[in-house]
Amino acid sequence: MTERRVSQRGLRVAVVAAMIGTVLLAMGAFVLSFTALRDLAERSGIDHELGWLWPGIVDGVIVVATVAVFALAGARAVWYPWLLLVLGASVSIAANALHAIVAAEASVPPLLAAGVASIPPIVLVAVTHLTALLIHQNQHLGQAVDQSTGPPDGPAPSMLAVESEASTTQAHLPSASALGAEAAQHTGASHSASEQNADLALLPVSESGRDPRRTLAAQLRDEGLNNAQVARLIGVDRSTIGRWLPRNTTEEQET
Repeated sequence: MTERRVSQRGLRVAVVAAMIGTVLLAMGAFVLSFTALRDLAERSGIDHELGWLWPGIVDGVIVVATVAVFALAGARAVWYPWLLLVLGASVSIAANALHAIVAAEASVPPLLAAGVASIPPIVLVAVTHLTALLIHQNQHLGQAVDQSTGPPDGPAPSMLAVESEASTTQAHLPSASALGAEAAQHTGASHSASEQNADLALLPVSESGRDPRRTLAAQLRDEGLNNAQVARLIGVDRSTIGRWLPRNTTEEQET
């Protein structure tokens, strides 16, 4: 268990370190692409004070679309942020390449200048996507660590359910003293007979050899109560009394 915690902790630290590195790479790629696109926008006639808006729009679409792809993962509408991501990346790469061809010196081959200028937007797309992946993985890793290191403070739910059911059954089961008192009211039995019934009902099955409720039912039946009255006093069905008494009678005859 300790080795598992250490490995999960080390993996989480590695994920966080990778996230920091990808963010720094994304910032560097964004600055290079932003500078090239701003200069291209100003060369195309956009005012110097507003030139920063065009690269912000182009590269901003890449970041927003990448986040939307992960937010809508599994949904039918995820195709739309993917489309925006592809279009934004294509425009950024093409614009950086065109700027390099226009602004490069005559001694630099145009293909070389375009290839060098295309690296920052490509890195921006890749690193932004990687950052979103790491954030998503870090969230799942945190949930896994919390579930594995957080033992339950109380008993298992099944044990709680069993204890609750047992306590509920004991609460609804009539006590022997209450049965004896109610039987005495209906039959006019003496106090000593009621105490004898209560003591017999309290005996466990292992000591008396039979269900104490059956013994009490037989005694109440001997005192003149019918099956319905005995069943109501003990808290069982009338048919149960009908099954108990013949069996008890047969056992007494055999003994």
